[in-house]
Amino acid sequence: MDQLIPIISKLQDVLGALGNTSSLDLPQIVVVGGQSSGKSSVLEAIVGRSFLPRGHGIVTRRPLVLQLFNTRHPPTVDLDEFRDSISPDEDLDDEEDDVEWGEFLHLPGKRFFDFTQIRREIVRDTDRLTGSNKGINSTPIHLKIYSPHVLSLTMVDLPGISKVAVGDQPVDIEQQIRDMCMEYITNPNAIILAVTSANTDLANSDALKLAQEVDPYGERTLGVLTKLDLMDQGTDASEILHNKVIPLRKGYIGVVNRGQLDVESDLSIRDGLRKEKAFFRKHPIYGHDRSLSGKLGTENLARVLNATLMHHIRECLPELKNRLGNMLNEVHMELDELGTSCEEGNKSSLGGHLLSLLSKFVSNFSSTLEGKGNMMSTGSTSHNSLMSPVAGTGILSEMNELFGGARISFIFNDIFSASLMSVESFDGLTDEEIRTTICNANGTRPSLFVPEMSFDILARRQISRLEQPGLQCVDLVYEELQRIASQCEPGELTRFPNLRDRLVEVVNDLLKRAVGPTQMMVSNLIKIELAYINTSHPDFIGGSRAVAQLMRKLEKEKEARAKAKKMESIGGATPLTTSSLQNYNDKENHPDHESMPVGDDGAGGILNFVFGRGKTPNKSVNKNIFRTPNGGVGGPPSIVQLPQVPDQMRQTDAPPTDREKVEMEIIKSLIDSYFSIVRKNFIDMVPKTIMYFLVNHVRDAMQNELVSELYRDSEIYSLMTEADDVAQRRKTCEEMKEQLAAALEILNEVRDFNAYKTSTF
Repeated sequence: MDQLIPIISKLQDVLGALGNTSSLDLPQIVVVGGQSSGKSSVLEAIVGRSFLPRGHGIVTRRPLVLQLFNTRHPPTVDLDEFRDSISPDEDLDDEEDDVEWGEFLHLPGKRFFDFTQIRREIVRDTDRLTGSNKGINSTPIHLKIYSPHVLSLTMVDLPGISKVAVGDQPVDIEQQIRDMCMEYITNPNAIILAVTSANTDLANSDALKLAQEVDPYGERTLGVLTKLDLMDQGTDASEILHNKVIPLRKGYIGVVNRGQLDVESDLSIRDGLRKEKAFFRKHPIYGHDRSLSGKLGTENLARVLNATLMHHIRECLPELKNRLGNMLNEVHMELDELGTSCEEGNKSSLGGHLLSLLSKFVSNFSSTLEGKGNMMSTGSTSHNSLMSPVAGTGILSEMNELFGGARISFIFNDIFSASLMSVESFDGLTDEEIRTTICNANGTRPSLFVPEMSFDILARRQISRLEQPGLQCVDLVYEELQRIASQCEPGELTRFPNLRDRLVEVVNDLLKRAVGPTQMMVSNLIKIELAYINTSHPDFIGGSRAVAQLMRKLEKEKEARAKAKKMESIGGATPLTTSSLQNYNDKENHPDHESMPVGDDGAGGILNFVFGRGKTPNKSVNKNIFRTPNGGVGGPPSIVQLPQVPDQMRQTDAPPTDREKVEMEIIKSLIDSYFSIVRKNFIDMVPKTIMYFLVNHVRDAMQNELVSELYRDSEIYSLMTEADDVAQRRKTCEEMKEQLAAALEILNEVRDFNAYKTSTF
């Protein structure tokens, strides 16, 4: 299993150059803790060398990805036996087997044998991006350390959690550090190494608080207690080390770091490790509690980290293989779209490639209209999609919304048809206008029947209102075809901007030429309806049925009034007033008094109005006749003057008579019946017209149009000229292909990782 950690380290090298390490969520140990909690001392103790920057305030200002490689075989070394076998005065650097060095990813091929130079390079590269104002930057520094005294590990050292900005630090330095830490520890494959000083209250640990936000059950968090030697006399951390205070699945390990005096006196790391062992051996609690023997010391920490990381990597390998395979497939798809580089000297190959692109576009367009192809993911694929671990978002979009020909069907049924069905027969037409039209059609004298000319005029006016919605439907389908055309462009078409521009121009020109005849045909549908009002249509209600319908309506109203009067009489008699009694006597004394069309004789009233006998003769006495006392008739006392004739005469000046009310009801019935017939025909014919003159015509003529306009010997070279960035994109994809293939090959070095037995730590 020791080969697993170097494999992940190689993956980090390969993918670090591509910037895709975060998308793969590689297993690694992430070190978090507050300022001056001892994070750097822990890392240096594990490495056995002093190589990290030191000072006050924020010293670590960029993430440091530290990869440790053991150069002795077997890879794991018994550090106790090794350190016990050497003398403190022995210069290990002079031994050939003890050669140690470091390498930076940003300086390939350069080895640093002096660890002081490693510290200076970390400071130099940090200042290069962050400047000297103590700011931070999330771009990591990759450092490899090769040594026979280390265990294979991959760790990430992060800036210490700070509360207050000091000096010229940014005022939001706390939030910046927090965001950087969260970026790494939210990785579900990361092991969180939470470093806390033992001489502070564990409940106030910044590292544990941050870890609990992403790992509330402590399943991937390992606690480290530093500065055990600085605890007050009579106190110890045994309760914490026994995992009884704040339990963690992986528990706690206590270490003793070199103090500030040790650092200033240049005490070596190895001497510090000996001092740490002596402290635990002589301590009255730690030295006698055997249950704590595996939970104390830097060496035990290194072993636990190594075993934990290997166990974690083994569990993550299958998922890593799948994700790398998916990324490699995406790169292959991108390369297929980019194609091979076009040579100017080969005109026949360029012409064949051009015809292939045109045919693919036409095929995509037809398939999208007919609902046979998944063109959304093809047409909307971005060349940047390779940088995303999620692909195929077009399929999800196609499942959540209408696309292609289905959108045109939606326009026909849910927009055009539904809108016209909501149009009423008398929208924009008032009763006064109907009454005036009837009067104008009567001319100098009222007709015996309802004038047919008034029906003709009003029906034409309402029918003409349908033309504009039909033309708008043509415009909507035209815009939708433009949308479909833009979505059906093959991904490879982005390589040739000149060809794409010309293709869009030709398609738009074809659509514009087809729109004119379509709109004209839609207008002709209305003109055809206006040219002949077919009152013999089998679905038309006709005059006799309109009168019968009105009769039934009036009869129902009469029955309703009689029923209401009967209910009123049951509720209580209404007292007779003088006026009501007088009205009753007038009706009895004058049986010919004008009444509503429906009277005691049933249908006689309505027929009188229809056949011109609806008005009774005026029997009132002429008030202008002057009678003398002896009964003779004399002349008027004065001359009667008629009022001036108004320039505009309107029917609204007087309320409609009963005859006019009946005539309006009959006209309304006729108009409603005929308008419904025309509207039904129009709703049926407009989609057919658009499909024939616009959609199908463009689909059938597109292939010939594109070939005749674009496949010309004089334009092939200019049309097939690649965009400036295509060559760079192709080169980047080829590099990514090689790197991802190398990463998969690295993972395939482990053949039997599933056979390893699971162990708990």
